[in-house]
Amino acid sequence: MVDLERIKAQSVAYFRSLDEGATLRNHFNHADEEGGLWYFEAVPHRGELIAIKQAELTQAGRLHRYSWEHLEDEYGFLTDQALDPGEEPLKAIPAEEFQQVWTQ
Repeated sequence: MVDLERIKAQSVAYFRSLDEGATLRNHFNHADEEGGLWYFEAVPHRGELIAIKQAELTQAGRLHRYSWEHLEDEYGFLTDQALDPGEEPLKAIPAEEFQQVWTQ
């Protein structure tokens, strides 16, 4: 039997350690097909860019935020896949732009 609470606790600990130990942060955004805007704060880890914060601003103006403090809800979740700006339609943005959305 899978212990979901243990798995969640491990995920929280992983993303928290990345966030608290980060010395370099990268910021990106991406527009989806439905008119929503996605924002990511990512840190390098073992040769990959791992999203530690993610915000979705829907076309309707709703903001959904995910991080180690709030991994998921009924609208979505913090991605567990590494970001690849070379393959994904991600645009690098200044940290201030990300923070402006994140703190809305």
